[in-house]
Amino acid sequence: MATITQEKIKELTSKFGANENDTGNVRVQIAILTERIKNLTEHAKTHKKDHHSLRGLSQMVAQRKTLVKYLSNKDINAARQLIKDLGLRG
Repeated sequence: MATITQEKIKELTSKFGANENDTGNVRVQIAILTERIKNLTEHAKTHKKDHHSLRGLSQMVAQRKTLVKYLSNKDINAARQLIKDLGLRG
């Protein structure tokens, strides 16, 4: 299973965070979760009977949904821009 690399995490944190060490930012957390979900979705397409990974995928999607809801309650414009940047709901 392809996992997210440290280089990809640094790239996402520098793009969506205040600096490259700002991994706690909600926008960064959503971006990292989105990348992990994409990777796990590709894994799920080839390994249809891997129910443990499918459960993890469902949990990640639920966690991302919660974080997006939190961000939209704090700053709706930032949430809309992040959804557009990440290509969610498409």
